Amino acid sequence: MIELWRSAADPWGRDVLIGVSWDLMWLAVGLAVLFVIGHTLWYRSRVGGGHEEAPVAAPSGIPERIERHSLAARLFHWTMAASMLTLLLSAFVPIAGFDFPAWLTIHWVAGLVLIATIVYHIIHSIGWQDFWSMSPRPRDIGEGLAQIKHLVSSSAPEPEKAGKYPFDHRLYHHAIVGASLAAIITGVMMMIRIDTPLFAGGNPYYLSEATVGLVFVIHGLAGVSFILLVASHIYFALRPEKHWITWSMIRGWIGRDDYVAHFDPDKWVVTGESGASSDTGSGALADSTVSAPREDE
Repeated sequence: MIELWRSAADPWGRDVLIGVSWDLMWLAVGLAVLFVIGHTLWYRSRVGGGHEEAPVAAPSGIPERIERHSLAARLFHWTMAASMLTLLLSAFVPIAGFDFPAWLTIHWVAGLVLIATIVYHIIHSIGWQDFWSMSPRPRDIGEGLAQIKHLVSSSAPEPEKAGKYPFDHRLYHHAIVGASLAAIITGVMMMIRIDTPLFAGGNPYYLSEATVGLVFVIHGLAGVSFILLVASHIYFALRPEKHWITWSMIRGWIGRDDYVAHFDPDKWVVTGESGASSDTGSGALADSTVSAPREDE
């Protein structure tokens, strides 16, 4: 039977938490593999099963290249991705039996990088974007239900095209936010207990044993959730039909055809010189539901 956490007796014989169960790590890896296989089979069963939609003409004034992610947003994304992968490897590879020197130092340094990127992203979102652009809206409920119905039944109608950030992107964003906050808060609490440049000498006794155990469990659960979140994100990024959006996080723009095929022009309004081709990926962007002139992930 899978255990959720580990416990041990303290010097007074009391049973206290010492961390999350390693069984959950292997469970998360197994679930990630099952998800990849299951989605691949599901997608193959759907290909060619529905009717082909007639090509949709692009609205007038849509440039050939449409900026989706600014350079600042892309730097944030890839720095955050590198820090998360480093955190996962330095946390779980030693548990799997492949220990390496200084893994704890690498882990907390990567954690500080993650904190710095998130602080930067918050400041960037408040100062240069619409901070609430990823927040749920009433219309998201209907959009989400339509997507679920289409996933369950091939006879269900195709969901309406979304704005710049579809329903599933918003859900993933909030899942990452929740897991990141849990990992960061508990991670800092754990760092205070060890000797680092930020907390010279450390203070292993500032929290009670019971509280320390709870902190370790929450931190471990956040780490386990990252296995599923990161694995699913990488999987979809590598899928051939998603390459257009993966490339947008590398070069910053999407093509006119992808914009017309995947987005509702009334929900993600794009303006530019009529019929112009932009080699620099320019074009003023706006989402009709927000006040900011640009939304970036």
